[in-house]
Amino acid sequence: MRIGLITPEPGHPLLADTTALLAAEHTVEALDPVAPGEVPLPLAEVYLLKSRTPHALGLARDLERRGAAVVNSAAATELCQDRTAMAELALRAGLPFAATRTHDSLGVWAAGALLDGPLVVKSRRSRRGDLVARVNDTAVLRELARRWPNEPIVVQDYAPNSGWDHKLWAIGDQVFSALRRSELSPEGRGPTRPLPLAELPSGWAALVREVGAVFALDVYGVDIIDTGGGTPLIVDINAFPGVRGQAGAPEALAALALRRAAGRA
Repeated sequence: MRIGLITPEPGHPLLADTTALLAAEHTVEALDPVAPGEVPLPLAEVYLLKSRTPHALGLARDLERRGAAVVNSAAATELCQDRTAMAELALRAGLPFAATRTHDSLGVWAAGALLDGPLVVKSRRSRRGDLVARVNDTAVLRELARRWPNEPIVVQDYAPNSGWDHKLWAIGDQVFSALRRSELSPEGRGPTRPLPLAELPSGWAALVREVGAVFALDVYGVDIIDTGGGTPLIVDINAFPGVRGQAGAPEALAALALRRAAGRA
């Protein structure tokens, strides 16, 4: 089988370890999404899309038009970059997702906003270095508006929680879990702690798999906070995250790639 990697970082630990597992019996080729030119025939049986840049999405869409299998699809990957569209789909599907309001400009909204409790303000478009902040008072809001005046944003009510995010990842049907101190906690983002899957509240692993079905994702992350008594609130969904340090993740990704490749063949 031939497996393609759409990524500018084929040395990423998850991809490198997956490649090592596959390389003995299969051909793994990395495609730089910014390299010019069309991918020559024959195409690989499957491509793993580990990039969310416009160039990478364009390359994935072109490969899909030519009949290639891409994991995750360009459409599913792009949907997870738009926090408004993400929230609309999740809530329409009945998932316990944070209620989300959208504003075209942080500066314009902040000028007339009335705060009656803590809020979470995020860039509408999810990307590296985007805005994610807890707003407790107007002074914080004014400072954010000064720094990000034209930023399209989404606003969510802050849900009281322990200050730790449940980081859940899925590769196919296999779910992995960890705890990470939230970037919204007073101490700021902290280390990742192991969390055995058996210690998750009842039903959370099934909820993660439901997210994958709703969003048509095969490799994805779901950030959940416990709002009390094991009640989950989904605050973010990511297409093809790093899944670093999770035992069995490279094996799961290699198996998924081979299943999709065999189906295409």
